[in-house]
Amino acid sequence: MTSNTKKITQSDLNKVFLRSCTLDSGWDYERQQHLNFCFTMIPVLRRLYGDDKEKMAAALQRHMEFMSCTPHIVTLLAGIVAAMEEENANSEEFDETSIPAVKTSLMGPMAGIGDSFFWGTLLTIAVGIGCSLSAQGSIAGPIVFFLIINVPGFLSRYYGLKYGYELGSKFFSDAKSQAIIANVTKAAGVLGLMVIGSMVASQVSIDLAVMVGSGDLAMPLSEYISWIMPCFLPLCTFILMYYLLGKNVKSTTILFCVIIISCLGCLVGIF
Repeated sequence: MTSNTKKITQSDLNKVFLRSCTLDSGWDYERQQHLNFCFTMIPVLRRLYGDDKEKMAAALQRHMEFMSCTPHIVTLLAGIVAAMEEENANSEEFDETSIPAVKTSLMGPMAGIGDSFFWGTLLTIAVGIGCSLSAQGSIAGPIVFFLIINVPGFLSRYYGLKYGYELGSKFFSDAKSQAIIANVTKAAGVLGLMVIGSMVASQVSIDLAVMVGSGDLAMPLSEYISWIMPCFLPLCTFILMYYLLGKNVKSTTILFCVIIISCLGCLVGIF
């Protein structure tokens, strides 16, 4: 390691751990957890780019992109991203576009695992035990509920950050002489596009109330469109939104237009 090598310290990781607890406090409908994930990464970014305003600004912009992950395990992703930022700061050949690509590709699968365990399983167990004790008049009910939810959560945050950073650093150290990084970047980009596509199909819903046919055979127009090409209307909506954003139309303007069009459509019976 040369004297010019930039290295993330344990103090920086501790700050990331503490800041990760605020992940959902800045949630919004446009990019969800992006604001507080960027806030979480600032100690690392200051360590690596604090003396270069342009690189610091670019790094902050990278982490202001869409973010959605289970808060309890987001530090695993933060650790991997921190290792990538460290490699980017120390290597001119590193492709910085791989950082958001890897983040986008990992946050979906990680959120699926985290939500299933913490919100689907652990929360159910905590509520069952806590309510049972509380129904008996025991003060231990809320205390046990609090501990069952938070102890595993904080442990996963701490060790997720620790091992995410260690594994990420080791990977980039061992892979320099190979083409692994380029392959991972390409695969992450493909997976990221798949995640975005699946989100459009599952989160965007458009039902046209216009009926086609007569009598008992009449069905909504959207049903026929779905038979021909599933999720065609959500796809068209996504393409339109993407086009408008590319034309620098403000997201708030698009949101208000969608609300107005939806209300008018429902009023006249289109939706």
